[in-house]
Amino acid sequence: MRQIYRDRDGRNQPRHGSFEPSQPQEGGFEYTDPLTGIANRRRFYEKIESRIEQVWDDPVPFAVCLVDLDGFKPINDYFGRSGGDEILCQVALRLKTCVPHGAIPARIEGDRFAIFYPNLYTERACKETGDLLVEIISAPFDLGERSARLTASVGISLFTETSENADVLVQKAESATYESKKSGRGLCTVYSAKMEEKARYNMQVEQALRLAIADDAVTPFYQPIVDLPTGKTIGFEALARWTDRSLGFVSPGVFIPIAEERGMITQLTQALLKKAAKQARLWPDDVFLSFNLSPAQLIDMNTVNTIVNILSKAILDPRRLEIEITETSMMANPEAAMQIINDLRAIGIRISLDDFGTGQSSLGRLREFQFDKVKIDRAFVSTMLEDRPTEHIVRAILSMCEGMEMKVVAEGIEEKGQANMLIDYGCGGGQGYLYGKALDAQTAIEALQTNYTQMNAMSA
Repeated sequence: MRQIYRDRDGRNQPRHGSFEPSQPQEGGFEYTDPLTGIANRRRFYEKIESRIEQVWDDPVPFAVCLVDLDGFKPINDYFGRSGGDEILCQVALRLKTCVPHGAIPARIEGDRFAIFYPNLYTERACKETGDLLVEIISAPFDLGERSARLTASVGISLFTETSENADVLVQKAESATYESKKSGRGLCTVYSAKMEEKARYNMQVEQALRLAIADDAVTPFYQPIVDLPTGKTIGFEALARWTDRSLGFVSPGVFIPIAEERGMITQLTQALLKKAAKQARLWPDDVFLSFNLSPAQLIDMNTVNTIVNILSKAILDPRRLEIEITETSMMANPEAAMQIINDLRAIGIRISLDDFGTGQSSLGRLREFQFDKVKIDRAFVSTMLEDRPTEHIVRAILSMCEGMEMKVVAEGIEEKGQANMLIDYGCGGGQGYLYGKALDAQTAIEALQTNYTQMNAMSA
């Protein structure tokens, strides 16, 4: 006989799996998640506050853990709502089964779970517990005739002082969870004082960056892209640079992710493209501008019109613009990304796949999106001279792109030996410190003039 369970909205639904819903939590259904039968957000928070009151005079450590399922949305879309509900119930069962006596697993929202651990006292114990949770969640989920896999990013905070309340502990666990996701997902991070310092610094950067964007203080620098066989500069990649009065030079590896997380990236990239397009007008007509689009712009259907307007005002031929995107940025909404890419190509803008080789399904994306160019990630180039497997990977990429009639640029070239090997294997374009670092606008023009003078002298 079919089992009946409550779905996310509390409606009764037939169950096809083997999970038996838990009995209501202590205190009744108001403390119970209707889908999974484990504790809900209210029960979780009240348990934390109750424990803090108990140890107010003599703080005894305990832990708060968040479990955020990675990639649940596409799995939910593929298997449907009932399949997604089944996975959530199986996650709840796994958590309930693996936690020690006294610990309370809860579903606090959507695909986010939490666990109150009353008897975790050290960061090491927290890390070992979190790593175990990651391993448990990564096992396949049984959906009848089908199965599904996903990972979990785990963040844990440890209560150590009475000034902390439930909200503070959960916020710290959220920061740790975000760190796990940013480090590659499927990981566990325990909140630490070092993370707190980093969080404060990031807040300073965020506030300063908002002012910098308003004051148009973030500037594009330009790194040469060369024709490898001749060494001629054929283009420049625009790279964001920012020096703050108080913070000094801030790496784009720091402020670009913050701009993306805080919703500033579209405004920032539009301002950078305006400056770069005007600068590109001063270069020879056969020198192109390469510019990176953010993930947010690949789901914004206004992106194409915005780029067209910027190019029109700068009087820059669209055929001189090359847009770089990463495979990761396409994954948020592949359908929207494909539409935007096709519309950009229709007006003459070339599309380049950046960091090729680091994604999870690059071969399929190459065929599906029909890129004009591929950029081999610097991680391959930097080791190809010493590592034979990497060398073979680079050769395979070049051979494949040749067969698909796509141009190739190798990034991160720092040694002449790397350049020579790439030339021998038929790589057409190169970029890296061997040919120049990112330059300010005036220095880029001077370097371009020097390069052209050298090319003319060689051909004379």
